[in-house]
Amino acid sequence: MSDAHWQRWQRWDFGEAVRLTRNVRNDGTYPGLDSGAPLVRRGSIGYVVDVGTFLQDQIIYSVNFFDEGRIVGCREEELIGADEPWMPSRFEFRETIAAAKNLSVGGEMLVTRGAIGKVIKVIRDAPGGVAYHIHFDVLPGRVLQIPEDALAAAEVEDDAARLP
Repeated sequence: MSDAHWQRWQRWDFGEAVRLTRNVRNDGTYPGLDSGAPLVRRGSIGYVVDVGTFLQDQIIYSVNFFDEGRIVGCREEELIGADEPWMPSRFEFRETIAAAKNLSVGGEMLVTRGAIGKVIKVIRDAPGGVAYHIHFDVLPGRVLQIPEDALAAAEVEDDAARLP
């Protein structure tokens, strides 16, 4: 496809400020760091320095995150405009969490305080603030929507693997 074709489809152009909506880790293409190493934290603002394609069907934005000192390739779904509403969240997709209190539905206790779970989805526009779809180990096959204030960080054995 021609450059003119892609320009019609790209959302941002050179110099535009964008915000990262999820943490980015090294997929093995960032030199000098191990695969899986944290690169840029969600909520960070950067500036588009180039627009290209991957596998001829995905637009990739090279974004300069000045505060982190890194230029990182981002897919369009990982970015929003820097001026767009942003609701920061404490946790992210795939993060391990713990219940900060006992959780019940319809009077039935389903999860006790301290139970470990995994974030399946972050819901930034939930009534009352950020909420999460959580799969708790004690409820195989069930997913609950839990408000942020009912969750706590789980003890992580490898603190170096967490982003600051």
